[in-house]
Amino acid sequence: MTATRFSFILFVLSMMILIAGSGVQAGTIQVQVDKPGHEVSKTLWGIFFEDINLSVDGGIYPELVRNRSFEDSEKPEYWKLTNADGGKSEMTIDTRTPLNPYNRRSLQVRLAGATTIGNEGYWGMAVVQGESYHLRLSARSGDGFRGPLTILIEKPNGGDLAAGKIEGLTDRWKSFDLDLTASATEPKASLSILAEGKGTLCLDMVSLMPKKTWKDHGLRPDICEMLNGLKPAFVRFPGGCWVEGDDMAHMNHWKNTIGDPAVRTPLWNIWGYFATHGVGYHEYLQLSEDLGAEPLFCINVGMSHKEVIPMDLMGQWVQDALDAIEYANGPVDSVWGSLRAKNGHPKPFGLKYLEIGNENGGPEYHQRWELFYAAIKAKYPDVQLIANVWGGYPTKSMPTIVDEHYYNNPEFFMLNAHKYDTYDRKGPRIFVGEYAVTQGTGQGNLRGAIGEAAFMTGLERNSDIVIMASYAPLLVNVNHRKWNPDLINYDSSRVYGLPSYYVQKLFSNYRGDVVLPTEVDAPMTAAELEGGAIGVGTWLTKAEFKDIKVVKGGKTLFESDFSKGTDGWKMLGDGKWQVKDGALQQETITENVRAIAGDKSWTDYTYSLKARKIGGDEGFLILFNVGDDESKSWWNIGGWGNTRHAVEMGGVSDEGVRGKIETGKWYDIRVEIKGSKVKCFLDDKLIHDMTAPTMKAIYASATQDKAAKQIILKVVNVDSKPQDTEINLAGASIQKSAEMIVLTGEKPTDENSLDNSTRVAPATKTVEIAGPKFRMSFAPNSLTVLRIPLK
Repeated sequence: MTATRFSFILFVLSMMILIAGSGVQAGTIQVQVDKPGHEVSKTLWGIFFEDINLSVDGGIYPELVRNRSFEDSEKPEYWKLTNADGGKSEMTIDTRTPLNPYNRRSLQVRLAGATTIGNEGYWGMAVVQGESYHLRLSARSGDGFRGPLTILIEKPNGGDLAAGKIEGLTDRWKSFDLDLTASATEPKASLSILAEGKGTLCLDMVSLMPKKTWKDHGLRPDICEMLNGLKPAFVRFPGGCWVEGDDMAHMNHWKNTIGDPAVRTPLWNIWGYFATHGVGYHEYLQLSEDLGAEPLFCINVGMSHKEVIPMDLMGQWVQDALDAIEYANGPVDSVWGSLRAKNGHPKPFGLKYLEIGNENGGPEYHQRWELFYAAIKAKYPDVQLIANVWGGYPTKSMPTIVDEHYYNNPEFFMLNAHKYDTYDRKGPRIFVGEYAVTQGTGQGNLRGAIGEAAFMTGLERNSDIVIMASYAPLLVNVNHRKWNPDLINYDSSRVYGLPSYYVQKLFSNYRGDVVLPTEVDAPMTAAELEGGAIGVGTWLTKAEFKDIKVVKGGKTLFESDFSKGTDGWKMLGDGKWQVKDGALQQETITENVRAIAGDKSWTDYTYSLKARKIGGDEGFLILFNVGDDESKSWWNIGGWGNTRHAVEMGGVSDEGVRGKIETGKWYDIRVEIKGSKVKCFLDDKLIHDMTAPTMKAIYASATQDKAAKQIILKVVNVDSKPQDTEINLAGASIQKSAEMIVLTGEKPTDENSLDNSTRVAPATKTVEIAGPKFRMSFAPNSLTVLRIPLK
């Protein structure tokens, strides 16, 4: 912790306690300690672990070699050959003599002198002084070459960190093992394999793994300790979109991920890399057990992003689900239970939760849900099945749990903190399987974390119906960020958590057993509008735009006639843009295609343009107040099947007005922004006059920890100013000393990083409380946890 941050936190803590009856008008928090409510779900806070952002390979799976089995492509990706003394050795991918039928590619090196084959892993191999690393490779040789091979772990600029030799090569595949101990710590080491002479050398399954792993189960300790710090009640795996795949050939199939890693066929992952399956179904189950968490397996329902398996061919997919349960839970004399035992775990894992599909919906999903439900309940009636909510959940074979997903900006989550207060308690229980602030949060800042914290108070208060929740995504290698933000970030040797990580940790670590009914009366605060670049976009439409202009106080901030093409514009999504006849055209019919320009610091401006629909189902997206690439602040003209116009900003949409857009007609569009107000004009007619939404400044939830005999009060201040608040713990007899844990920062935009991992992190202090009625001031953009002992 830096001296500046330490001083700031001390100042915040010193200002938190105010003298009761000071005369300052305050909000109120009423906690009915004497009227406890329902039990808090024991599975409320968990984690969602998807193989995304190199979260497995290059992440929690500590394999240091990248493309160890040479299956990534027809070229030796991530491998480098270096000749010495003018040699002419060459390397290629060979498929004629595979190591096994499942990994058919190997590396063939035609040696013509001293040769080095090197691999730098995932942006460097991290080794620690005194630690041992196990090398295993398969090799064969020919044309007169029989070795030996010199194995080196090297520094980036030369110099050995460890060395060893492999001897005894033959013309048949043979596995070799070698232990290497690092002489120094180096985060960017590399592996080198040296061969001298002439002939042929073939390599496959070249692996370098640290011998020290978390609980000796083959995973990276520092990342696992971050997971363990969350005390998750469950682990949902392995996806996410990785469950579906872009097509059925590229979905995660659990049966291909168990057994000897050498026979697990790597598969192209939808997130842009080959997955080795080093962490497969068995390893996910083992990780759940090691974390003391319930495993929650999500299985393909016979649907990918692009395909649907015909109903008469669904038998295999249903059987896969039954077999997955047998692998996890079956006795050692069952087919799949015996394989689990062979893989080192005779005792059943005790799988209780199975999710059928991921983000699937519609009639096709509902039909397949019924198949899975009937088959699984007939054989495993105690396994709880979770259905997707994607345009509505199935109502035949009614699910007991349904999975809802939410991604939006901080204000959306604040405004939805009371979402579940009025949910039907007679319907299915809720699993909020994926949620996170993804807009207006940088790479994961304090403001985003506070938005999530406000939402989580509502989940906790309503944990009779919301029984499970998990942030998403969980992990990211900072060198391969395909989704933003992500809870835990790392490179080869360092790891840090977002401010959101600490929100998750505080809620999970201080869950409590029983909800104490809580009412909050607090001032209202306006949503913070993202200031202000502009843009255009389409949704299932082809369209063109011209005469784009931004003016503030008579001064032109921006004007584009596209005489220089698309210079100054950033294209987002899968569209196809071109400039034609002085207009910017988008020619692909797909969802959420945008082009943005300008400066996010712009405020109080008028944005005008002309737009014309060329074809498709809807109209235009006119973007304003764009703060980042994911900002959803726009006027949706002719949306919802070309039936309605509506403004979407600050996490909400207005009710909109009926309207449609004609194909081939140019429309004059104008958006006027002043402070928190937005006016939208179509052909000079005022269509919308909207003010940014307002919300309470304070959110709270309270529980009782029976074993510790304490009240746990969580308070979230989403405002930019401190909030003086009177707290009444009705019916409580409390001790005077309490523990106060505060998560806040100097600015709402504060983020953590590899170089400053705790810029935003909780600070703890003991405070004195006069009695069950007291007053506190809560810092701007803060989460406070009070642990108040009962007498």
